[in-house]
Amino acid sequence: MQKVFIVEDDDNIREMILYALSSAEFVAEGFADGESFWRALEHTVPALLLLDIMLPGEDGISILKRLKESRKHKTLPVIMLTAKGAEYDRIKGLDLGADDYMTKPFSVLEVISRMRAVLRRCGSTESNAALEIGKIVLHTDKRSVFADGSETALTYKEFELLHYLMLNEGIALTRDKLLEEVWGFDYNGESRTVDMHIRSLRQKLGACGDIIKTVRNVGYKIEG
Repeated sequence: MQKVFIVEDDDNIREMILYALSSAEFVAEGFADGESFWRALEHTVPALLLLDIMLPGEDGISILKRLKESRKHKTLPVIMLTAKGAEYDRIKGLDLGADDYMTKPFSVLEVISRMRAVLRRCGSTESNAALEIGKIVLHTDKRSVFADGSETALTYKEFELLHYLMLNEGIALTRDKLLEEVWGFDYNGESRTVDMHIRSLRQKLGACGDIIKTVRNVGYKIEG
């Protein structure tokens, strides 16, 4: 499994990303500031770095600059995490060599998708990455889904919902959690949106759709 470092001083955001990455089969380690990050980097070089710009002490732009000036770490892929409206910082980060950026608030699913895209560009992942549970196979790179050997056409949100459920196989996920992760922090819709998409997913997956289980008074989970 690939190792990812996250430098983010907001405990809630950092822990949320760490949890999501561990569910997506990454080995993730988080740091609240640049000082602890540099200490860890002396012993381990990750496959990718998620780097917040606004940090206590040394900020993310300074950390990025030092990385790109280092012979040892200049090729380390970096995705910047920026505040809404911080256009100057985003441009500066990209000019210094950042591979991508995410604007807060963001969906963790999108972070994982962007990470995989950056890792593919850097030659750090196999292009045929897939998730398989029961007779359902989901190809993350091609954004295709096969149920019992037949390709199934899904909408963007249906795909993201199925992807998130599969990443969290066996875990009961609340409707609010699914709304937060698949639709995003700023989504103001109702929880029945999740129910409608689950119903549609089950129909499109046919006989394979029964792996999506309803957890009474909680939400949904996938069990192979």
